[in-house]
Amino acid sequence: MNLSKDRKIITTNDGSHSLYVPGLNEQYHSIHGAQQEAEHVFLKMGLDGYCLKRNVGELAVFELGFGTGLNALLTAQWAAKKSISVSYTSVEKYPVTKEEFSKLNYGDLLGDRALYHKIVDTEWEKYVRINTCFKLKKCVLDVKEGELPHGFDVVYFDAFAPNKQPDLWEVSIFEKIFKTMNQNGIMVTYCAQGQARRNMISAGFEVEKVPGPPGKREMLRAFKR
Repeated sequence: MNLSKDRKIITTNDGSHSLYVPGLNEQYHSIHGAQQEAEHVFLKMGLDGYCLKRNVGELAVFELGFGTGLNALLTAQWAAKKSISVSYTSVEKYPVTKEEFSKLNYGDLLGDRALYHKIVDTEWEKYVRINTCFKLKKCVLDVKEGELPHGFDVVYFDAFAPNKQPDLWEVSIFEKIFKTMNQNGIMVTYCAQGQARRNMISAGFEVEKVPGPPGKREMLRAFKR
């Protein structure tokens, strides 16, 4: 199934955009608020969770699902605010088009349209210095088949839900992700499904349930010990 076909821009409850995929009857972000979800799942539970009780000057982030670029934008702003150097690698099988990016409202909502468009317009398949605190590499890649880089401290697992893309939530995928991570690294996802949790544990992770974003009671955070 080509997930890039007939995508539609929708507005979520916090005013931020998302993309709706008719073929999956699914959207890229929570309808309760795309920005709120990303800030909670990936910044608060991911980046802030990793940096808690650590004196961190730099870290490496891996994102499964570049999507609309919202997570990358928020991370770049987080890095500048915290004065932490972030090397950010993201993979995407079905890249959003330039026309779609141009219509998404994240840059305006987050007060940095220039930064957002620099992130989404930058060349794929190579590291690009976005600003003094943020370096980005976007790759067109099928995570099931492609070889992944290594050395990551934080992983954003942002695939579509298990009932929409079950093959991305199998033990083999989590084993692959586990191998990319540094010791004591963490992986976060909006998902709280029991089978996903069990598959993460089978892949070697220690997994905990933590409070979820608006509209969702729980989410999962996994550790490589």
